[in-house]
Amino acid sequence: MADMSLAHLEAFLEMMSVERGAAVNTLTSYRNDLEDCLAFLRGMQSNLTSATSDELRACLADVANRGFAASSQARRLSALRQFYRFLYSEGIRDVDPTGVLDSPRKERPLPKSLSQEDVTRLIDQARDETAEAGLTDAKKLQRLRLMTLLEMLYATGMRVSELVSLPLSVAAQEDDRFLIIRGKGNKERLVPLSSASRQALADYVDVLKRQVDAGNGVASTFLFPSRVPGKHIPRQVFARDLKNLAIRCGLGAQNLSPHVLRHAFASHLLHNGADLRVVQELLGHADISTTQIYTHILEERLHRLVSEHHPLAIAAKNST
Repeated sequence: MADMSLAHLEAFLEMMSVERGAAVNTLTSYRNDLEDCLAFLRGMQSNLTSATSDELRACLADVANRGFAASSQARRLSALRQFYRFLYSEGIRDVDPTGVLDSPRKERPLPKSLSQEDVTRLIDQARDETAEAGLTDAKKLQRLRLMTLLEMLYATGMRVSELVSLPLSVAAQEDDRFLIIRGKGNKERLVPLSSASRQALADYVDVLKRQVDAGNGVASTFLFPSRVPGKHIPRQVFARDLKNLAIRCGLGAQNLSPHVLRHAFASHLLHNGADLRVVQELLGHADISTTQIYTHILEERLHRLVSEHHPLAIAAKNST
């Protein structure tokens, strides 16, 4: 029987793109994981389409033996499960061979974050650099872009991929207090914008339009256009600029990234009394369990509340 693995793989990726609205990065990860698994299976005289549970278990063990983290193993298993569910739904397989495979155990480390003071230092540094006298429009635009990216990320907690790909039209919407973000799985959510982020956005767009009108920029449908026509800036550009900003204001840049700012947004909201479900909605997490990694903050807050306000705790303080 001919090996139809590659044809089935392409059909699966097309389904994920068209029907599920999977992002380009997600599709690339699926392709890489499944093609790597196919190469292993062919070494066992098998293939993706006809692989047994034991063969797939061996494939996952190979990933572990090569030193990949448990998170990478879990991602590989997730890709396989999605693929075989597709084959099953299309009548290509009579049974899903991944149904009996166990997920690798992986620890969920607490996300890296920044203190509120550190975030304030970053924003103040960006604001001071934007206000420097004698800047050319091009330099002013570059600094305003970083300021706007920073303010909007900390105000909304959106994913960096969502932020850098925002359309220019968000600057012209009637109600500028909110943004409608199209996130993972093409799902939309509403997030509020702070007054500081709205002001940064207005200042940035003003200079951006002035540059385009003067012929020094390319008109784009993206809010943060790349030098490449029709593209937005890569997230790596924002990450690089953010690290450099951190260095200039005396913060350690090694562990700083846009994703860390997203975690800071969530952590600071919870620390100041926000509900976990609200934070889940703002972050765009489909499952509350993803957001529950922040519950250590809730536990600290509850402990502090009880210690400060419980009648017995108050009585104990008064007696000392």
